[in-house]
Amino acid sequence: MNYQLSTKNSFAESPCIRVAIIQDAASLNLKVNGSYEVIDSLAKKILYRGNKLNTTVASYKEGILLGNVNPRRAKILIKSADPAALIINGRRFSGYIELIKKEEARLLVVNYIDLQDYIKGILYNEASHYWPIEALRAQAIVCRTYALYQAQVNKARDYDVTADIYSQVYGGRGSERLRTNKAVEQTKGMALTYQGKFFPAYFHATCAGHTEDASLLWSIDIEPLKGRVCDFCRESPHYKWNLVLSKNEIRDKLNAAGYRFGGIKEIAVLNKNRSSRVAKIKICSEDKDTEISAKDFRHTIGPNIIRSTKFNLASAQNDIIFEGLGWGHGVGMCQWGAYFMAKQGYAYQQILEYYYPGSKIASY
Repeated sequence: MNYQLSTKNSFAESPCIRVAIIQDAASLNLKVNGSYEVIDSLAKKILYRGNKLNTTVASYKEGILLGNVNPRRAKILIKSADPAALIINGRRFSGYIELIKKEEARLLVVNYIDLQDYIKGILYNEASHYWPIEALRAQAIVCRTYALYQAQVNKARDYDVTADIYSQVYGGRGSERLRTNKAVEQTKGMALTYQGKFFPAYFHATCAGHTEDASLLWSIDIEPLKGRVCDFCRESPHYKWNLVLSKNEIRDKLNAAGYRFGGIKEIAVLNKNRSSRVAKIKICSEDKDTEISAKDFRHTIGPNIIRSTKFNLASAQNDIIFEGLGWGHGVGMCQWGAYFMAKQGYAYQQILEYYYPGSKIASY
């Protein structure tokens, strides 16, 4: 029996997004509450059907093991008649899943999910459900736009987005809340476009005065992501931060990422851009001086440790002291700025127009 896959899934009207929910697992627990089908992803053929499943999934040299069942396939779909019946490692997911055997007997798990359900599964993780509804509506449209853009550019990959901070934080049905779901439903079918096309509608927690020009970080140079002054986020809890790291800790993290430093003597800011973010730093070690982009430095040390590249540095014996502003890469919508705009009475359309100038809200 053949089973035809399509760009739209069979359980919803809106597009399907492919989310990598697990990327490098040796094994996992899979439960299906109800009837299900196991499908060969490549041949698009149903391998067998069953009712209720609670098993360990593992990868081996010839394919994927579902408990004692060996389909001898490198890619299989698990599809349930109930779109909310799938549970992976204790977390419930809508849609259906694809299990993919990777190198060295590792597993990639991809959740095929209706776009509306996907946005419901991330919105609570990206913005508090207690926030003003206009801010939540703006956030829903931004997240939807980002997902649609990624689905276009990643067609040749096994997935469109990941479930972590490097895409959008997705928690499945367990992350849904009444108010965030309401914002998703109220903006159904809405996404941002620029010159008739979706674009990566980036966002971040707090810009601390000026959003960033995306072209300084990535290969994208369009009007909505050029950066602009933002005076709305001054009362954000993330506006200021301070951090002390030992020179040895910094050296060890840099060396683990492939750099080769001896003992660090000093770190200095070389230059800043027009948004007051650091562009480059110089690291003076016992054996050499090295220039590193602040973006790479931040991600090597940890983006939740060094909260932004908007910082000043000072050396104090064996430590480096950071005094910083904002949280995130700074591109696109400042979330706390959107929060305070909504508190002041701005509608979601005005919030989006402010942070993405030149863009339009369109129906996809």
